[in-house]
Amino acid sequence: MRLSGDPVPLLLPPDAPRSEIFRVRRELGLDRTLPVQYGVFLVNALRGDFGRSIHFREPAFAVVRGYLGATAELGLTAFLLAAFVAVPVGLLSAVKRNSAIDHIAMGVALVGQSAPTFFLGILFILLLSLKADLFPTGGRGDWTHLALPALTLGAFAMASIARLTRSAVLEVLRADYIRTARAKGVAEWRVVVKHTLKNAALPIVTITGLQLGTLLGGAVVTETVFAWPGIGRLAIQSIYNRDYPIVQCAVFLSAIVFIVINFVIDLLYGVLDPRARP
Repeated sequence: MRLSGDPVPLLLPPDAPRSEIFRVRRELGLDRTLPVQYGVFLVNALRGDFGRSIHFREPAFAVVRGYLGATAELGLTAFLLAAFVAVPVGLLSAVKRNSAIDHIAMGVALVGQSAPTFFLGILFILLLSLKADLFPTGGRGDWTHLALPALTLGAFAMASIARLTRSAVLEVLRADYIRTARAKGVAEWRVVVKHTLKNAALPIVTITGLQLGTLLGGAVVTETVFAWPGIGRLAIQSIYNRDYPIVQCAVFLSAIVFIVINFVIDLLYGVLDPRARP
């Protein structure tokens, strides 16, 4: 963050005297060494104080909190879209292994994992907004404004979850108890849903939870492409404005969200797998 430059020249006129520059730097705490600034930040953050925004002239946490709703809306929508599409697709690909359905699904998933987010976003805007005139090109509003950003953001997560679901289900399908269930004449749908998917749930839940944390904290590119007013876009704008408190607060909160989600996933292990319980 400090490599982006000194924010003081943005706050003062070009002909400001050096004494005034030193005074503002002292008020902002920028006259201290970086380790000292970092220590002060940690102590204040533990009290919920992230300082005052240099650009907005308001408490940094209050500013970031105003953008959290938009990021949560986009991230949760992208996550639900990815989960509800990817898990059935991965399951179907595993059951229909080496079929045309499997090849097509995994081919699309490979493209989803390989294509950069900004490329997909611009492609969707070109084809679905400008050419077909089906969705707005950006901004936040009704569901039509949410559709393209959510699809763009969820594409990578959708591909990752689908591929891992396929791998996890294929591994379980080779197990002896699956052969035994089929030998006993258990219906195939029951074998897949009750026995296979249940025992393959652990890695699926892991990757799905990690993707949720990534979607909530890593929507910077998508929010920038679609002018979505979330904390990712706010962080980018604050870097340009050299607004240290806003960037630090946004990154700190994103990290906390990611850690909490990982902790919840660890707790779910005990529910899904009795062997993980103490």
